[in-house]
Amino acid sequence: MRDFVNDVELNTLNHSCAHVMAQAVKHLYPQAKFWVGPVVEEGFYYDIDLGDQTITDDDLPKIEKEMKKICKDGKRIVRHEVSREEALKEFADDEYKVDLISNMPEGTVISTYSQGDFTDLCRGPHVDTVKKCKNFKLLKHSGAYWKGDKNNKVLQRIYGVCFPTKEELDEHLALLEEAKERDHRKLGKELGIFMFADLVGRGLPMWLPNGFTVRRILSDYIMDKELDLGYEHVMTPSVANVALYKTSGHWDHYKDDMFPAMEMDDEAYVLRPMNCPEHMMIYKSQLHSYRDLPIRMAEIANDFRFEASGALTGIERARAFTQNDSHIFLRPDQIAQEFKEVSKLILDVYKDFGFTDYEFRLSLRDPEDTEKYFGNDELWEKSENELRAVLNDMGVKYYEAKGEAAFYGPKLDVQVKSALGHDVTLSTIQLDYQLPERFELTYVDENGEKVRPVVIHRAILGSLDRFIAFLLEETKGVLPLWLAPKQVVVLPVKNEYHEEYAKEVVKKLRKAHFRVQLDNRDEKLGYRIREAQMHKIPYELVLGNNERDEGTVTYRQYGHTEQTTVPFDEFVALLNEEVEKKALNK
Repeated sequence: MRDFVNDVELNTLNHSCAHVMAQAVKHLYPQAKFWVGPVVEEGFYYDIDLGDQTITDDDLPKIEKEMKKICKDGKRIVRHEVSREEALKEFADDEYKVDLISNMPEGTVISTYSQGDFTDLCRGPHVDTVKKCKNFKLLKHSGAYWKGDKNNKVLQRIYGVCFPTKEELDEHLALLEEAKERDHRKLGKELGIFMFADLVGRGLPMWLPNGFTVRRILSDYIMDKELDLGYEHVMTPSVANVALYKTSGHWDHYKDDMFPAMEMDDEAYVLRPMNCPEHMMIYKSQLHSYRDLPIRMAEIANDFRFEASGALTGIERARAFTQNDSHIFLRPDQIAQEFKEVSKLILDVYKDFGFTDYEFRLSLRDPEDTEKYFGNDELWEKSENELRAVLNDMGVKYYEAKGEAAFYGPKLDVQVKSALGHDVTLSTIQLDYQLPERFELTYVDENGEKVRPVVIHRAILGSLDRFIAFLLEETKGVLPLWLAPKQVVVLPVKNEYHEEYAKEVVKKLRKAHFRVQLDNRDEKLGYRIREAQMHKIPYELVLGNNERDEGTVTYRQYGHTEQTTVPFDEFVALLNEEVEKKALNK
């Protein structure tokens, strides 16, 4: 998608179109007063006070019709510089503009832009004529508190978008429709993956049977891979003493993103935002020799972060989530090899999921903003150079991003390109000298001396929640067979003749370890077939007289119309082969 905020041409055009919309609203609602109309990632919006009136979906076409008239009229957009006194006089009856003018610093150049019968306070710039704003679309409306303060009046916010050509607008609107179809929040509801309830708490997902099945399969999948590579799994509590996070540094650097502390028994406890401090304590509980390292400690861990209400986005960004986390304790001479092994694991997982469009990002500390990080300059320089050297030695392409490091160390982020063209961070590897220092971790080296280990933090699937959101949007909810919560639905044509055979097939499929559902409801076969399609179940088995008498099954694959009849054992072999392939249905 085009960058509305940073593309100068697109920014100017959309800001100008916001004024066209305001002019149209003023024609239709003479009492209207306007707050601000900035360009945002979606295009533009304008906050409007309509008095006692409220915008509805039916009003947007009316406003668009008036906007088209204004664009067709083709008035020029003219800039005027005015004094503070002139501006206050011109907008004396609009308390919102008076507030803006009154809060401008002394010496600010105040300008207005006029187009025909409409003048607005604005810094600009704008296009030279409203004709250039004709390729627009109003997208949605909502309420918004004036200045974002819940104690203030709710204004009407109208969103829109504008492009230089009709072709670009049509292409963008098609992408928006595609995004709606892929929205994991919509798919999650339709497919029974997860739900939210305000009474439970905002941003706290509840996983329904289908969703829990997907989570369990993903957890087993990644834990099995980790076990094969010598990882050992642990389980730590989701709540801990505030003192633990003061030791780790999270309390000073991450407190604003954590839930408030709970006071009890003269101690303070807090829901954990991540589980590295607990893993440090597990390591510290025993004496370690240099021969023991590396120690690969992993956990499927429930974590909690107090995300702002406006930032909550389904399970992609929630207040409770589950991480596929690991901490590898190692000697400095093992960094390169272990880093390579983790990278190989990431690429192996991506192969299973069919991810091919991704980049490596080396996330570094911003040397101009060291307050965000702890530790000393020497350790930061050392760890950043070591990661750079490993990546160069591996021969992988990467780019550097200052200011994206974790507060305790640099990291390698894998940026995967989504079906909608967004960069999504799925996996991360972090190098950390800081936490071993803060927790005074040691191992006994070959000389009998106690020395500090180094820690690699790594997450392959990252947050399981975000990973599932990504998968739903990548596949439009058509999950691959190995991951689908229901793999096969069995449909007897008529229960009185075919239900017994259908139950026999279900029993045999379950014995072969497939997730199967029997749909023997008293509904027409066509209705039940459509239901299976709506729930995106990979395979439908329709069983009638021929199948019962010959011991066969007739299957239809999701997204296909053709039906195929095969012996039962051949169908099972087909399923097993597809499960082995694993790759996503792209």
